[in-house]
Amino acid sequence: MSDSGGNWTDQIIGERMQLDQEFSQTIDGSQFSRQQWGLIMTAIEFDVEHPDDDERATLVADTSKLPSVMPELDRVANQSGMAAMGGAPEDQKQTGGGLFGGIKSALGLGGGGDDDGKGYDDSDLDAAEELAQQYAAELQQRLEDHGKWAGVRESVQDEGAV
Repeated sequence: MSDSGGNWTDQIIGERMQLDQEFSQTIDGSQFSRQQWGLIMTAIEFDVEHPDDDERATLVADTSKLPSVMPELDRVANQSGMAAMGGAPEDQKQTGGGLFGGIKSALGLGGGGDDDGKGYDDSDLDAAEELAQQYAAELQQRLEDHGKWAGVRESVQDEGAV
């Protein structure tokens, strides 16, 4: 079950907000900025695997859409750095960066610096996936600690029966 349209995700909003604050320390110690992490999280959906099995039920991060935002991570880093200096990077000035450049880049239609044309490094994708799974595990632990995990699992099961 995905969080793309379910009530169960409404049940965990408060826990996610609290975890976001705590998890920012983990992000600060990672290779990603907080802005990059925010972008990564836009591509993550949460699923509960085996919601009907008390022993096997697990909250997981669905990272299948993550490759679509990975080319933008460098752009976010460049914009953050350049905003502090008051300008756009030279390659954006010459290649028409901005909104359309970002869309083209996200669609894989331009500008990636890697020879494979992806616009990102596989190690960045691996690190983002690992952090997303760590976030999901910590969120599940928080839900368990606060007595909300059983209710989430039940809601996921109910939504699956619809």
